[in-house]
Amino acid sequence: MANSIRRYEGRHAVITGGASGIGFKTAERIVSEGGTVSLWDVDAAKIDEARDALGSSSTHGVTLDVSDPDQVEKAAKETAEKHGKIDILVCSAGITGPNAKVADYPIDQWKRVFDINIHGLFFCNRFVVPIMQKNGYGRIVNVASIAGKEGNPNASAYSASKAAVIGLTKSLGKEVVGDGITVNAITPATVDTPILQQLKPEFIDYMLSKIPMQRFGKVEELASLITWIASEECSFTTGAVFDISGGRATY
Repeated sequence: MANSIRRYEGRHAVITGGASGIGFKTAERIVSEGGTVSLWDVDAAKIDEARDALGSSSTHGVTLDVSDPDQVEKAAKETAEKHGKIDILVCSAGITGPNAKVADYPIDQWKRVFDINIHGLFFCNRFVVPIMQKNGYGRIVNVASIAGKEGNPNASAYSASKAAVIGLTKSLGKEVVGDGITVNAITPATVDTPILQQLKPEFIDYMLSKIPMQRFGKVEELASLITWIASEECSFTTGAVFDISGGRATY
């Protein structure tokens, strides 16, 4: 994991969903560029595996459910106390929910998708921002989805929750513009991650058909974009949405 670029020397990042997929690959990039990371994830076993892979001296693991505000507040305080600050927050934890028409969508599953994808992301932003404000520096990257712009049929909860992520990001970005903090979102098309296992094969085929490049995104590609947005190099852009969709995005 040696890297001659040291953009993250002295920086500490919190990454939700950091034990796998996009979150893990982003953590790997940040560590390789001299930073340290706190992996916030619901799966304790995967956190241990991720720490072994990244190097335990560079990583800190917190097992939590982001949909519980008390757990998130506690994690933010403990992380800041342990590392002295939180410079970067990458919110990549999320679920797809079931594939169903709005008229048939299970109400309990609708609430669960929102609890994780937007309420959990809100809690993380809410409790980390004051820590960043205290230190006069911060980079927040919220992982939304192209579904939040266009809406995917039979995925209303996911699409609506990701649209809410975009709206929150734009609002917060304007609120903290004078505090040395930027807040941006990315809107990937379908990416080849374990989250695909939550989807029906026919829905996966539909998602692929919507991408002009005729392939899914790679976690490495998303991590590359995220780690630029989360670096000091990205200092002028805030409240923005970065598409990474293989040509699918139309605006």
